[in-house]
Amino acid sequence: MKLSERLQYIADEIQKGETMADIGTDHGFLPLYLLEKRKCPKVIMADISPGSLKKAEINLKLVKPKGCYDLRLGDGIDVLSDGEADVVVIAGMGGLLISDILEWNLHKSRSVRRYILQPRNNPGKLRHWLCLNGFSIMKEGIVREGKFLCEIFTVESGEKPVWTENHPAPSYCAEFDYPDSLLDYNSPLLEEYLSRHLETECKILDRITENAKNVQQQGALVRQRIDRLSVLIERRRKNHE
Repeated sequence: MKLSERLQYIADEIQKGETMADIGTDHGFLPLYLLEKRKCPKVIMADISPGSLKKAEINLKLVKPKGCYDLRLGDGIDVLSDGEADVVVIAGMGGLLISDILEWNLHKSRSVRRYILQPRNNPGKLRHWLCLNGFSIMKEGIVREGKFLCEIFTVESGEKPVWTENHPAPSYCAEFDYPDSLLDYNSPLLEEYLSRHLETECKILDRITENAKNVQQQGALVRQRIDRLSVLIERRRKNHE
């Protein structure tokens, strides 16, 4: 079975022998591939949609009828017992929704050792939530899927930091949208990714400035993001001279 570049990247991040749970599994292509390759002894496929879960069941019975898998209808990681899965994949959802899924039951969320998260949007808001709650992004990847460039986070769980007056929780800012860590893994798609986002942010700023009431409030953060992108692009180019 051949996966898309996005799903192949996620599959490669899963370690041999791990029990994997796929939240929002849809057709079940990723867990089916992991069973075929004998990479995971067991997969758990969960979806809030009965129709999607039925599609996954049909695919599994056609391709891997004797595989060790569970099909679970439910919302987020509520379908899991504490510590049941070694790695949980939540892919193709918005960054805010992924944050909500993890926050719903933090005790259970922290019982999972590793996550692979692929936000469709708001990656900065997701990075901020992970930071505030003690989840560490160990690796970031950028992959192409059609016309989109997708960000994928490999995340380890941890205890929530104790924020104090001398060590306050960081506020959401442009550094969460475009962190220095984007440069660390030297993705061949990084320059295209940064350039695309710089063009988008400039267009957003142009639209904001058309309405004077919004300039000060909304424009400041957009300008910060533009500055961050410009700095990262320049550093990326210097590193390759």
